Formats: sequence, C-alpha cells, structure tokens
Amino acid sequence: MSWAYQFSEQEETLKFVSKNNIRILNLCHFPEDGRLKTLSFSTTNTERMSEILDMGERVDGSNLFSFVDPQKSDICIAPDIKRAFIDPFSTLPALNVLCDYLDEKGKPLHAAPKSVLTRAEEHLRASKGASLKALAELEFYIIARQQFDNLFPGMPDRNYHESSPFSKFQDIRNEILATLESCGIPTKYGHGEVGLINTTNGTTMEQHEIELKPQSLVKMAETIAVSKWIIRNVCARHGTSVSFIPKIDLNHAGTGMHIHLCGFKDGRNFVPSPQGAVSHEALKIIGGILRFAQSLSSLGNPTPVSYLRFFARKESPMNVCWGARNRLALLRVPLWSFKKPGVDLEGCRETFEYRAPDAFANAYLLFAGLTMAADYGLENPGDSTKLAEDLHVDAAQVETKSLKALPSSCSEAADKLEEDRDHYEANEVFPKELMDGTIGKLKSFKDGLTWKEVQNSPEKIEKMIAEYLHYG
Repeated sequence: MSWAYQFSEQEETLKFVSKNNIRILNLCHFPEDGRLKTLSFSTTNTERMSEILDMGERVDGSNLFSFVDPQKSDICIAPDIKRAFIDPFSTLPALNVLCDYLDEKGKPLHAAPKSVLTRAEEHLRASKGASLKALAELEFYIIARQQFDNLFPGMPDRNYHESSPFSKFQDIRNEILATLESCGIPTKYGHGEVGLINTTNGTTMEQHEIELKPQSLVKMAETIAVSKWIIRNVCARHGTSVSFIPKIDLNHAGTGMHIHLCGFKDGRNFVPSPQGAVSHEALKIIGGILRFAQSLSSLGNPTPVSYLRFFARKESPMNVCWGARNRLALLRVPLWSFKKPGVDLEGCRETFEYRAPDAFANAYLLFAGLTMAADYGLENPGDSTKLAEDLHVDAAQVETKSLKALPSSCSEAADKLEEDRDHYEANEVFPKELMDGTIGKLKSFKDGLTWKEVQNSPEKIEKMIAEYLHYG
C-alpha cells in the first residue's frame, strides 16, 4: 500500500503545500482506543511548518494512553511525510500526515500499540525468517431514517450482495470505495452484507462490507483505523449514521472484522503447499493461533457487546477449531482462486481466515498477538501441528465434536490472558504495564452473563448496545 503522497523530504512537502494552496496541516495519530485523532496547524507560517515537520509536537499522553503517568505525561507525535493524503472532508484544503509516538528521549513510545506490533514483527523475522501479511473485512451497518415510501422493501437476513433499489445505501458504499482509493487505500471490493433491519420507528439499518487488499501487519492496522474514519465521514456527509458494533440487534446478523492471513519466507507465500493444499508451515501457524485462541479474544473482542455476537451465532465462531470453507470454525481456509495458466497472480491470494475479531479491536495489538501465536507455532512444530490435526473439523463436527469454547465475556477473556501473559510478554514484545492495563480494563466490565441471562435482560442489552454504538 502507498498513501496518496509519499514525500521524500521536507522541502518537497512544503512545495506541495504551497502549490496546492493547502491551508491546514493535520497531524493524525492512533492512540490506545484505535480511533484516528487530529492535531491541526495553519500552514501560513512556513517557518512554523518546517518546525512541525521536523520536530512534531508535544501532547498530553495521559489522555491518549492509560499507561502514561499523568505526572509525566508529555509525549511527542512525530509526522512521517511518507504517509500523507489530502483530507477529503475538510472545508479548507488540508493535508493529513500520519504520525508515530515518541517518548521524552525521542525513541518510539515503548507501550504504544504500533511499537508492540513492530517488535512482534521484528522478532518473527529475526527468529524465523518469516513475515505475515493481512487483509481485513470491515463490516458495518449504515443507519438512517426512512425519508420516502419503501417501494422496494428488502428482506431481513437477505441483503447479501443486494443491489439498488432493494439496497438503499449502495451509492454511499460506492462513494466510500472511491474515497478510500483517493486517499491511497487499495480495496478488493464492497458489497451488501446479510443484515437488514427495518425498525418500528422508521429507521433502516443496512449492513455492508468493504474488503481491503493485503498489506504488512503494521500497514494494515493503520489502514483499518483510517478506513473507519473515512467510512464514518462519508456517511455523515450523507446525513446517515454508521456503526461497527459487533451486535446491533440480538435477532439479526452481527458484525465481525474477519482477518485473512498469509505468511512469507524468501518473498514467497508459504500458506499453500506445492500440491495446492495447506502447507506444513501454515499448519504450524494455525496450531499456534488455536493454542492461544482463548486469550487472543482479549485483544480481538475487547468489549462486553463483542460477546453478544458469539452468543447469537449467525455464522459467528464459538469453538476453538479450524476447517476448510467452514464459516462456523474459528479459522477457515476459504476457496482459493483458480489460476489461469500463464497468469502471474499476486502472492497473497492463498490465505486462512481468522473469524473471531470485531472492529472494536485495536488492530495493532490484535496483530501483535497473532504474530506471537504464529511465532509459537513455528517454534514448537510438534505441539502446534498436533493441535492443528486434532482441532480440524468438517461442517458437521463443529456442532458435535468436543471442543474448547471461546470466552463468553470480557471477564473470562481477561482470565485467559492472565494465564498466557508470559507468552505475550516474552522478548519484551508486550510490556507488563500494557498487560496489566488490558487485564484490569477487561475485568472492570464484570460482564459474565450467560445466554439465558442475556435473553432475559432486554433492557440491559438495549442499554449496552446504545452505549457502544459508536465505540472504537
């Protein structure tokens, strides 16, 4: 992936600003909650612009990260001029430059999510000579009041790939695709997803999906955050709302953020074997992810509403297993694209899909956890291969085979993370203070509800959904 503008030097950036009458410089960054934040500057004073591009700016880290001591809260956001794009929503011409966090010594902030993922990737590369790429499926509900007679009503749970006039927000989704591309974010496609809800008060909630193209893990984590910001802004421009909430209604389709992974050594995707099956190397990684699947929920499903999606099923995984083309499995191997003779396709078409996460996850931390699990799998081939063999299921076995379940609450996920914390803290990838904070936050929800309790507490569930509608 390349952002729309990758300036090689400060002078080039300043010339671009002058030539294109850029009035505002936005320093954009992604703190603990994963949501894009902005610090804005006027571009009138060239000397001030040079200073900002050189030095970045001091900010209050305690309002961005729970692990930053309010008594020592100064951190720096440092712009990277190789990661820039025109703000497509600003009323004044504005240039957005993505930033990194630095500590008081000018070093990457140790516990910042991107720093954690960078260390995980570097360790995997140094110890195994391997790297991972990922793509994300971003699912979301577009929400609007019905402003016209519904001449072509859609059907609940029948919105998959639906077209207008039955799909009401196809034009908005297409504008999202075009805006993502204009900012330098490559996409695979967009389509209607299964969910469609017409409420009694005249509100329509229609589910859609945008699938992004594969990138390195750091780039994909960054892309997810910017993409959510773009999706929300496009919808706001049309007077509609949008939500990435994992469960917007107990009786309707939930919203996940499925992650497709492929592994590389020596520039080659090693997920497929020469015979076209899943390779031994990929099986080791699958086994590693299955080994830590329960504690990975703490990173991929970080809110109480995340677990409503699992309770209600609707093609959501509940058990620790994997299988081919099986949408109830935690990990599945989708049908790989047929190759035409003589056609050289990109190297990340053969993937396996991790179906548990939702878009409330901080993608940097989720990917760091997956990288650590992959590293374990490659480091312990006997254990991981046996796990992959034992936990392989076909479609019928998901319901009948004795399998471990994923956590059913944040509280349970916190317990699993506590059990596995030595694994995540190995090689100083996950800092202790980050582990303590994550476990503490998950336990603070005190959300250990059973499915029966959920069904018998409609008012509590409605309040929870309203609270998290625009989280993350």
